[in-house]
Amino acid sequence: MNQAIQFPDREIWDEAAQAVCFPALMHGMQLTCAISGESLRSRFGENDPLESFRLHRWDLEEEASDAISDQQEDERGWFWLS
Repeated sequence: MNQAIQFPDREIWDEAAQAVCFPALMHGMQLTCAISGESLRSRFGENDPLESFRLHRWDLEEEASDAISDQQEDERGWFWLS
């Protein structure tokens, strides 16, 4: 994992986006990462999306780190995991 990117334990369920959103801190800037509830259910089963995220946090943070490094943000500046 890239040590310049940190992931505080502040994930939330965003009802409007139907996604778990979680912050990443890189060089003092806060970035927003997200993964849809549908993607979480597809990948990890029918658990609660927040619980699935928490159970697989390390792998998802690694994917988010890669997306940030590759500058794969959307038009809002969010980094979405598939």
